[in-house]
Amino acid sequence: MNSMDAVSDRDHFVELMSALSIIMMHTSRLSEEIIMWATSEFNFIQLPDEYTTGSSIMPQKKNPDVAELCRGKTGRVYGNLMSLLTVLKGLPLAYNKDIQEDKEPLFDSVETVKLCIEAFIEMVDVMKVNEESMYESATKGYVNATDLADYLVVKGLPFRDAYNISGKVVSYCLGRGCALEELPLEEFKQFSPLIEEDVHERLSLKTCVERRNSAGGTSPASVRKQIAYIRCLLLQEQ
Repeated sequence: MNSMDAVSDRDHFVELMSALSIIMMHTSRLSEEIIMWATSEFNFIQLPDEYTTGSSIMPQKKNPDVAELCRGKTGRVYGNLMSLLTVLKGLPLAYNKDIQEDKEPLFDSVETVKLCIEAFIEMVDVMKVNEESMYESATKGYVNATDLADYLVVKGLPFRDAYNISGKVVSYCLGRGCALEELPLEEFKQFSPLIEEDVHERLSLKTCVERRNSAGGTSPASVRKQIAYIRCLLLQEQ
Protein backbone atom coordinates (compact mmCIF):
# COMPACT_ATOMS: atom_id res chain seq x y z
CA MET A 1 0.00 0.00 0.00
CA ASN A 2 1.46 3.38 -0.98
CA SER A 3 0.94 6.61 0.92
CA MET A 4 -1.80 7.74 -1.47
CA ASP A 5 -3.77 4.55 -0.85
CA ALA A 6 -3.31 4.85 2.91
CA VAL A 7 -4.92 8.27 3.15
CA SER A 8 -7.64 7.73 0.58
CA ASP A 9 -9.22 4.46 1.71
CA ARG A 10 -10.75 3.04 4.86
CA ASP A 11 -10.47 -0.66 4.05
CA HIS A 12 -9.65 -1.53 7.64
CA PHE A 13 -12.85 0.17 8.80
CA VAL A 14 -14.89 -1.59 6.12
CA GLU A 15 -13.45 -4.98 7.06
CA LEU A 16 -14.16 -4.44 10.76
CA MET A 17 -17.71 -3.27 10.09
CA SER A 18 -18.25 -6.21 7.77
CA ALA A 19 -17.17 -8.58 10.54
CA LEU A 20 -19.48 -6.79 12.97
CA SER A 21 -22.35 -7.17 10.49
CA ILE A 22 -21.70 -10.91 10.25
CA ILE A 23 -21.72 -11.16 14.05
CA MET A 24 -25.05 -9.38 14.18
CA MET A 25 -26.45 -11.55 11.40
CA HIS A 26 -25.79 -14.68 13.47
CA THR A 27 -27.02 -12.98 16.64
CA SER A 28 -30.21 -11.99 14.84
CA ARG A 29 -30.81 -15.54 13.64
CA LEU A 30 -30.36 -16.91 17.15
CA SER A 31 -32.64 -14.15 18.45
CA GLU A 32 -35.35 -15.31 16.07
CA GLU A 33 -35.02 -18.86 17.38
CA ILE A 34 -35.25 -17.67 21.00
CA ILE A 35 -38.30 -15.54 20.22
CA MET A 36 -40.09 -18.55 18.73
CA TRP A 37 -38.89 -20.97 21.41
CA ALA A 38 -40.26 -18.70 24.15
CA THR A 39 -43.81 -18.72 22.73
CA SER A 40 -46.50 -20.89 24.31
CA GLU A 41 -46.77 -22.80 21.02
CA PHE A 42 -43.16 -24.01 21.32
CA ASN A 43 -42.52 -23.66 25.06
CA PHE A 44 -38.90 -24.73 24.60
CA ILE A 45 -37.46 -22.06 26.90
CA GLN A 46 -38.47 -19.63 29.61
CA LEU A 47 -36.84 -16.24 29.91
CA PRO A 48 -36.49 -14.56 33.32
CA ASP A 49 -38.52 -11.44 34.00
CA GLU A 50 -35.52 -9.11 33.93
CA TYR A 51 -35.02 -9.90 30.22
CA THR A 52 -38.66 -9.50 29.24
CA THR A 53 -41.48 -6.97 29.59
CA GLY A 54 -45.21 -7.38 29.89
CA SER A 55 -47.73 -6.41 27.29
CA SER A 56 -49.61 -3.13 27.63
CA ILE A 57 -52.90 -4.99 27.21
CA MET A 58 -52.19 -8.69 27.88
CA PRO A 59 -50.98 -9.23 31.48
CA GLN A 60 -49.97 -12.83 30.84
CA LYS A 61 -47.58 -11.97 27.99
CA LYS A 62 -43.79 -11.80 28.34
CA ASN A 63 -42.07 -10.05 25.46
CA PRO A 64 -38.48 -11.29 24.77
CA ASP A 65 -37.07 -7.76 24.64
CA VAL A 66 -33.35 -8.55 24.47
CA ALA A 67 -33.77 -10.95 21.56
CA GLU A 68 -36.11 -8.58 19.70
CA LEU A 69 -33.83 -5.58 20.21
CA CYS A 70 -30.76 -7.50 19.04
CA ARG A 71 -32.66 -8.66 15.99
CA GLY A 72 -33.72 -5.09 15.27
CA LYS A 73 -30.27 -3.56 15.82
CA THR A 74 -28.85 -5.86 13.15
CA GLY A 75 -30.34 -3.58 10.51
CA ARG A 76 -28.65 -0.63 12.20
CA VAL A 77 -25.22 -2.26 11.95
CA TYR A 78 -25.88 -3.25 8.32
CA GLY A 79 -26.86 0.34 7.62
CA ASN A 80 -23.62 1.67 9.11
CA LEU A 81 -21.60 -0.59 6.81
CA MET A 82 -23.56 0.52 3.75
CA SER A 83 -23.22 4.13 4.84
CA LEU A 84 -19.44 3.94 4.87
CA LEU A 85 -19.27 2.01 1.60
CA THR A 86 -21.46 4.66 -0.02
CA VAL A 87 -19.21 7.46 1.26
CA LEU A 88 -16.13 5.75 -0.15
CA LYS A 89 -17.45 4.57 -3.48
CA GLY A 90 -16.86 7.73 -5.54
CA LEU A 91 -13.81 9.30 -3.93
CA PRO A 92 -10.68 10.12 -5.95
CA LEU A 93 -7.34 8.69 -4.80
CA ALA A 94 -6.50 11.35 -2.25
CA TYR A 95 -7.75 12.43 1.15
CA ASN A 96 -11.19 14.03 1.05
CA LYS A 97 -13.27 15.58 3.79
CA ASP A 98 -15.99 13.05 3.02
CA ILE A 99 -13.90 10.48 4.88
CA GLN A 100 -14.56 12.21 8.20
CA GLU A 101 -17.94 10.48 8.00
CA ASP A 102 -16.19 7.18 8.81
CA LYS A 103 -16.01 7.60 12.60
CA GLU A 104 -19.66 7.83 13.57
CA PRO A 105 -20.87 4.62 11.86
CA LEU A 106 -17.80 2.71 13.02
CA PHE A 107 -18.09 3.73 16.68
CA ASP A 108 -21.83 3.16 16.64
CA SER A 109 -21.41 -0.36 15.21
CA VAL A 110 -18.76 -1.31 17.76
CA GLU A 111 -20.83 -0.06 20.70
CA THR A 112 -24.02 -1.66 19.37
CA VAL A 113 -22.42 -5.07 18.91
CA LYS A 114 -20.74 -4.94 22.33
CA LEU A 115 -24.05 -4.06 23.99
CA CYS A 116 -25.95 -6.81 22.16
CA ILE A 117 -23.37 -9.51 22.88
CA GLU A 118 -23.14 -8.60 26.57
CA ALA A 119 -26.92 -8.62 27.00
CA PHE A 120 -27.26 -11.80 24.96
CA ILE A 121 -24.70 -13.69 27.04
CA GLU A 122 -26.45 -12.73 30.27
CA MET A 123 -29.86 -13.71 28.90
CA VAL A 124 -28.76 -17.11 27.59
CA ASP A 125 -26.89 -17.81 30.83
CA VAL A 126 -30.06 -17.55 32.94
CA MET A 127 -32.78 -18.77 30.58
CA LYS A 128 -34.46 -22.05 31.49
CA VAL A 129 -34.59 -24.87 28.93
CA ASN A 130 -37.75 -26.99 28.97
CA GLU A 131 -36.18 -30.32 28.05
CA GLU A 132 -39.46 -32.27 28.20
CA SER A 133 -41.18 -29.95 25.73
CA MET A 134 -38.21 -30.11 23.37
CA TYR A 135 -38.09 -33.90 23.54
CA GLU A 136 -41.83 -34.21 22.97
CA SER A 137 -41.57 -31.99 19.91
CA ALA A 138 -38.65 -34.02 18.58
CA THR A 139 -40.77 -37.18 18.69
CA LYS A 140 -43.12 -35.69 16.10
CA GLY A 141 -42.55 -35.44 12.37
CA TYR A 142 -40.71 -38.77 11.96
CA VAL A 143 -37.29 -37.14 12.11
CA ASN A 144 -35.73 -40.61 12.46
CA ALA A 145 -36.99 -41.83 9.08
CA THR A 146 -33.56 -41.33 7.52
CA ASP A 147 -32.07 -43.33 10.38
CA LEU A 148 -34.34 -46.22 9.44
CA ALA A 149 -33.04 -46.04 5.88
CA ASP A 150 -29.45 -45.93 7.18
CA TYR A 151 -30.22 -48.94 9.38
CA LEU A 152 -31.34 -50.94 6.35
CA VAL A 153 -28.26 -49.87 4.39
CA VAL A 154 -26.03 -51.23 7.17
CA LYS A 155 -27.99 -54.48 6.85
CA GLY A 156 -26.98 -54.63 3.19
CA LEU A 157 -29.84 -52.95 1.34
CA PRO A 158 -29.07 -50.32 -1.35
CA PHE A 159 -30.01 -46.84 -0.13
CA ARG A 160 -32.56 -46.32 -2.91
CA ASP A 161 -34.51 -49.39 -1.75
CA ALA A 162 -33.99 -48.51 1.92
CA TYR A 163 -35.34 -45.01 1.25
CA ASN A 164 -38.50 -46.42 -0.34
CA ILE A 165 -39.10 -48.85 2.51
CA SER A 166 -38.60 -46.10 5.08
CA GLY A 167 -41.17 -43.95 3.30
CA LYS A 168 -43.69 -46.80 3.32
CA VAL A 169 -43.15 -47.40 7.03
CA VAL A 170 -43.71 -43.71 7.73
CA SER A 171 -46.98 -43.76 5.76
CA TYR A 172 -48.06 -46.86 7.69
CA CYS A 173 -47.26 -45.20 11.02
CA LEU A 174 -49.13 -42.07 10.00
CA GLY A 175 -52.20 -44.19 9.41
CA ARG A 176 -51.82 -45.81 12.80
CA GLY A 177 -50.98 -42.59 14.59
CA CYS A 178 -47.74 -43.90 16.11
CA ALA A 179 -44.06 -43.04 15.99
CA LEU A 180 -41.54 -45.16 14.09
CA GLU A 181 -39.85 -46.37 17.25
CA GLU A 182 -43.24 -47.45 18.67
CA LEU A 183 -44.08 -49.82 15.83
CA PRO A 184 -43.99 -53.50 16.93
CA LEU A 185 -41.26 -55.66 15.39
CA GLU A 186 -43.70 -58.01 13.66
CA GLU A 187 -45.25 -55.07 11.82
CA PHE A 188 -41.80 -53.75 10.88
CA LYS A 189 -41.03 -57.12 9.29
CA GLN A 190 -43.96 -56.67 6.89
CA PHE A 191 -41.75 -54.20 5.07
CA SER A 192 -38.37 -55.97 5.21
CA PRO A 193 -37.05 -59.21 6.72
CA LEU A 194 -33.78 -57.37 7.39
CA ILE A 195 -35.40 -55.47 10.26
CA GLU A 196 -34.52 -57.11 13.56
CA GLU A 197 -34.97 -56.52 17.28
CA ASP A 198 -32.24 -53.88 17.40
CA VAL A 199 -34.32 -51.52 15.24
CA HIS A 200 -36.05 -49.86 18.21
CA GLU A 201 -32.78 -48.96 19.88
CA ARG A 202 -31.45 -47.73 16.55
CA LEU A 203 -34.46 -45.46 16.06
CA SER A 204 -34.48 -43.94 19.55
CA LEU A 205 -33.94 -40.19 19.40
CA LYS A 206 -30.96 -40.42 21.74
CA THR A 207 -29.23 -42.90 19.43
CA CYS A 208 -30.07 -40.81 16.35
CA VAL A 209 -28.42 -37.74 17.87
CA GLU A 210 -25.39 -39.57 19.23
CA ARG A 211 -24.64 -41.26 15.91
CA ARG A 212 -24.12 -37.86 14.24
CA ASN A 213 -20.55 -37.73 15.53
CA SER A 214 -18.71 -36.35 12.49
CA ALA A 215 -17.17 -32.87 12.54
CA GLY A 216 -19.98 -30.38 13.11
CA GLY A 217 -22.43 -33.15 14.04
CA THR A 218 -25.13 -33.12 16.72
CA SER A 219 -23.69 -35.72 19.08
CA PRO A 220 -22.75 -34.42 22.55
CA ALA A 221 -19.12 -35.40 21.94
CA SER A 222 -19.04 -33.53 18.62
CA VAL A 223 -20.67 -30.43 20.11
CA ARG A 224 -18.17 -30.41 22.97
CA LYS A 225 -15.33 -30.54 20.45
CA GLN A 226 -16.81 -27.59 18.57
CA ILE A 227 -17.14 -25.58 21.78
CA ALA A 228 -13.57 -26.40 22.78
CA TYR A 229 -12.32 -25.37 19.33
CA ILE A 230 -14.09 -21.99 19.47
CA ARG A 231 -12.83 -21.36 23.00
CA CYS A 232 -9.30 -22.11 21.82
CA LEU A 233 -9.67 -19.60 18.99
CA LEU A 234 -10.93 -16.93 21.36
CA LEU A 235 -8.05 -17.51 23.77
CA GLN A 236 -5.57 -17.19 20.90
CA GLU A 237 -7.13 -13.87 19.91
CA GLN A 238 -6.71 -12.61 23.47
